[in-house]
Amino acid sequence: MAVFGGVPLFYMELALGQFHRSGCISIWKHICPIFKGIGFAICIIALYIAFYYNTIMAWALYYLLSSFRATLPWTTCTNQWNTPNCTQYLSTDLNVSWTDNSISPAEEFYIRQVLQVHLSPGLHQLGWVSWQLALCLLFIFTVVYFSIWKGVKTSGKVVWVTATFPYLVLLILLIRGATLPGAWRGVVFYLKPDWGKLLTTTVWLDAAAQIFFSLGPGFGVLLAFASYNPFHNNCYKDALITSSVNCLTSFLSGFVIFTVLGYMAEMRQQRVETVAKDAGPSLLFIIYAEAIANMPAATFFAIIFFLMIIMLGLDSTFAGLEGVITAMLDEFPHLLARRREWFVLGLVCVCYLGALSTLTYGGAFVVKLFEEYATGPAVITVVFLEVIAVSWFYGTTRFCNDVQLMLGFAPGVFWRVCWVAICPCFLLFIIGSFLAFPPEVRLFDYLYPFWTTVLGYCIGVSSFICVPSYMVYHLVTTKGTFKQRLLKSITPEAPGSSGPQRDTIVITNAV
Repeated sequence: MAVFGGVPLFYMELALGQFHRSGCISIWKHICPIFKGIGFAICIIALYIAFYYNTIMAWALYYLLSSFRATLPWTTCTNQWNTPNCTQYLSTDLNVSWTDNSISPAEEFYIRQVLQVHLSPGLHQLGWVSWQLALCLLFIFTVVYFSIWKGVKTSGKVVWVTATFPYLVLLILLIRGATLPGAWRGVVFYLKPDWGKLLTTTVWLDAAAQIFFSLGPGFGVLLAFASYNPFHNNCYKDALITSSVNCLTSFLSGFVIFTVLGYMAEMRQQRVETVAKDAGPSLLFIIYAEAIANMPAATFFAIIFFLMIIMLGLDSTFAGLEGVITAMLDEFPHLLARRREWFVLGLVCVCYLGALSTLTYGGAFVVKLFEEYATGPAVITVVFLEVIAVSWFYGTTRFCNDVQLMLGFAPGVFWRVCWVAICPCFLLFIIGSFLAFPPEVRLFDYLYPFWTTVLGYCIGVSSFICVPSYMVYHLVTTKGTFKQRLLKSITPEAPGSSGPQRDTIVITNAV
């Protein structure tokens, strides 16, 4: 997935942004004007991500604030949110027994205290907004605003902290996890492949979404950041190094997670796959939080772990919103160029208001809905249209000539084949599989009804519907005969004819 999809697309977007020095909207007049709707679709997807992704950081902040105490609150069953089914199965009390109805204190803290999802029957009745989470999210967006309001020069300085600190924490947690009893069981489970999973649509879709989330193609981030690079910066080397570091980091993170899962399986006397059945945020906020709570120096490890989660989330938010900001400022320079601070403030406020539904008692159901439909399939569809526009309409020959003008050498045959054939076919296969075999969406004990699937498809379509809509708009508003309008719509403008001016900064991508 990474070799034939993620890295070629990563390289392509870096080269496009660096050569044309434009954001994800205005860049299309230099590539294929009729596909300008892709830029608007990217911005809408970025907003959808901001609506729910920062809520997960708000949960992490709640955990972080709850960690500043000698006894972590998710280790006992004596709290007001606990139920009679709460069982401390790691207790030294021999009278404690674990049954099918038993619930760990970590799970009850997450579900009943942080999310309060037990107060909502489902998406049809979300309930009230949690004021604690609303304050946590307000703090998160305040940090985001003051980190990006002045541009990449400011956010770049912040990223030096938010991007390097997690590596230190990962190293500490890896060493600690490797010394835990049963860690080897988690490592064996992590490294042992399950080939049968390759036949399921969900695995391919999740893998593609993970590659795009970690590397950044399809989100406008790479186009925005690369547009600030010097014209002759070696973006080819940047693409290879960044992609390699990203893959190694993901591989390392797997050991950090699965050594702890092996430890939990050892303590529970269960199989690792049973312990690891929870996916997504539940894996962090229930399983990993529970494991940390049963380690020596639990408070210290809880603080650095949730601080790491917040910093990783901030990195992604900085990048995602900067992609939108750069795109809008490039597209409407006379209106927004001198009002960047106010525009960023308005954008952050829109994201906060859009996230309110995820802060309700049933907010976790909304987060899951956005994860399943608003981002993964939509991003893959947008990237598919993007690679078609660049490789088939703009042309790989023209694109490779642009790269040669910047770097002094043209991309090799492998990259050309990936852009023209492999990437489009692979992305189309994933899209078709998702439509033909839509996954069953479930969170905790709640099975999403059919109408939520329809709603999810509508949310996903609402972003890339911009592409055909703009095509119609462009053809209607362009002067001339239909043939002349069609020709103008697929003919790029000369580079630098009306592009934005950039201060040259070497950007290190840390999405």
